[in-house]
Amino acid sequence: MPDYHDDLRLAHVLADAADAATMERFKALDLKVETKPDMTPVSEADKSAEELIRGQLQRARPRDAVLGEEFGSEGSGPRRWVIDPIDGTKNYVRGVPVWATLIALMERGEGGDRPVVGLVSAPALNRRWWAAEGLGAYSGRSLTSASRLHTSEVGRIQDASFAYASLTGWEERDKLPRFLDLSRDCWRTRAYGDFWPYMMVAEGTVDICAEPELSLWDMAACAVIVQEAGGQFTGLDGRPGPHSGNAAASNGLLHEELLSYLGDDRG
Repeated sequence: MPDYHDDLRLAHVLADAADAATMERFKALDLKVETKPDMTPVSEADKSAEELIRGQLQRARPRDAVLGEEFGSEGSGPRRWVIDPIDGTKNYVRGVPVWATLIALMERGEGGDRPVVGLVSAPALNRRWWAAEGLGAYSGRSLTSASRLHTSEVGRIQDASFAYASLTGWEERDKLPRFLDLSRDCWRTRAYGDFWPYMMVAEGTVDICAEPELSLWDMAACAVIVQEAGGQFTGLDGRPGPHSGNAAASNGLLHEELLSYLGDDRG
């Protein structure tokens, strides 16, 4: 099995630089915010953090390709870094501390591209999570100060905590009735949103989560962290990994039941 220790260390270096840049502008009164063509906001901090990460990758991994939310795809080859400079920009621009930089390394194999390294850094929460294929998943402030992550052992939907982002996406997919059925059948539901539900699945404080519409940069880092923590990460179609344009994540024990409510073969 390939050794991803060096890539994981590099991901931490990248996250350290991004954290410094994003925290410097967090809650700044003169923060510049624009509206992208898809009507979502982008701040100057999103752009500067991605430029910073791209610059460091160019120096440290010049042969690797890069895909970022703000500046698209660059390069080609079997290894590709996938970046979301600020996941949760709407929170960021309103001063809500729930946002993070997502960094993943994807590698091409027989089954297609798969995430092999993932890091999620939420500096305003003073939290960081990371994983690499075969090395497990961890949380802490650094590689030397970390705790191993494990998903929960909850085995019944009636005992499960379910996290989601909002109702509108499920309504647009004509899945709101099934979403409400799941919400009623679960022990607890909370709309945390963005990266956070996946990290809570990985650390065992939430049991299942799902979102109806996502991009690769929203999911790649989260997928490997959930999987290395012992969980399962698929699309709503059941396809493993972050390739379906949506996501379902669980502790593994509840995954088939989660898909029975929200999967693409259901109404």
